Amino acid sequence: MEDGRCDPDGPSHPRAFPGEEAGRSEPQPAELRVDFPVSVVLPAGGTGERTGLSTPKQFCSVLGRPLISFTVQAFERVSWIQSVVVVVAKENMELMTDIVQRFQHRKVRVVAGGSTRHRSICNGVLALGEEEEEEEGRPASADRPKVVIIHDAVRPFVEEEFLYKIAVAAKEHGAAGAIRPLVSTVIATTSEGYLDHSLERGKYRASEMPQGFTYNVIHQAYQRCTESDFEFGTECLHLALQYCGTNAKLIEGPPTLWKVSAPGAWFGSGILDLVTYKRDLAAAESIIKESLSGSACVITGGSAGAVTLADALQKAAAALDLELDVVSDLTGDNGRYLSEECNFIRVSVNGSCLSEVKSFLMDLEAANRALLHPLVVIWVRLCRPDEPVVPEPAAIMDVASAAKLRNILLYGIRLHQSKDPERWERSVSRVAEITSALIRERSPALVGQLLQA
Repeated sequence: MEDGRCDPDGPSHPRAFPGEEAGRSEPQPAELRVDFPVSVVLPAGGTGERTGLSTPKQFCSVLGRPLISFTVQAFERVSWIQSVVVVVAKENMELMTDIVQRFQHRKVRVVAGGSTRHRSICNGVLALGEEEEEEEGRPASADRPKVVIIHDAVRPFVEEEFLYKIAVAAKEHGAAGAIRPLVSTVIATTSEGYLDHSLERGKYRASEMPQGFTYNVIHQAYQRCTESDFEFGTECLHLALQYCGTNAKLIEGPPTLWKVSAPGAWFGSGILDLVTYKRDLAAAESIIKESLSGSACVITGGSAGAVTLADALQKAAAALDLELDVVSDLTGDNGRYLSEECNFIRVSVNGSCLSEVKSFLMDLEAANRALLHPLVVIWVRLCRPDEPVVPEPAAIMDVASAAKLRNILLYGIRLHQSKDPERWERSVSRVAEITSALIRERSPALVGQLLQA
């Protein structure tokens, strides 16, 4: 698969990282739904040999988590995707199985890959067919997906809206694929190393991932293709056209489809390759960290005072590009926040209410989440002007120290109520600023501190 990344000097930022919901302060669009089964094949069979990496790039750590885990999460968050087959080299089967268990991936099946990209993808497609055969007593094709989406393991920034377009187009046309404009002119050379001719860039596009196929098309394409295709080919859409007569629908993809490139992918070999690779990893880490720091859920407990503060805080935070959802509790449908990559703000009114925070932390622990990044919990303590009693700093620090062992960073903010509208507005703005800074910076030095707004 040729990489047609749109801007080699800087990847575009996705609207939201997989697992996060963008624009939580605004009305959400209708949920995307499909009425046919969809599965995913992620070829991740690289061993690092070709690129000279000691660790294959799909297993390189980003924020303490393998890159492929973020890509898997991008598909697991999509409710209408039923399963994800990850295809890895035989020597990495145990490593990938450990990643699935450690980060609690629910829809994943790990299978052994082949010696080339096409052989690995073929193994993944065949594994989807084997799933139905393992179910005894079920009618033929009962569990077989209607559409198979194929994607690169090192492209973690893929959005549900675009996956939906690919899946629907694949069902309608038999095959569909992402394309991007070419950013460089493509030339052909003679055998002696001289310019032969150049292609008119406006007529050509770079083929990207994801690509989608009906199961029958991609399965038949691999059954009919030649050993030469398996050994040297890289383009799945070409196989569908050549062996099934299926002309793929091409869809302009967003600029967020870039992938982490390994040494050797761009400049041959040398120091520039390593710089490019490290830059890509740093860019991925920055995007993921920023996306995970852009939202939080505010829990009010149903108190009128807490609701008033939460609503005002939501408006103030929006000006700081911090999206807040306000809920009374985490029961019923709101319980989904406990399983999402979400930060939390717990608003308490009257009394120390440190017990509310302890109870909430117990709920988080019971959710048994595999955290990608230290999760931030901010306890906002709303006090009456005449209320002198505050919890002992040692008590807050004890709770925060225990939470930190579970990768949860607990901070406190103390806010006095005021009847002066201007003073109240300034105080709320100050809480929003502190909250935004705590979530984005995640300062270890302030864990367990009760800050004054």
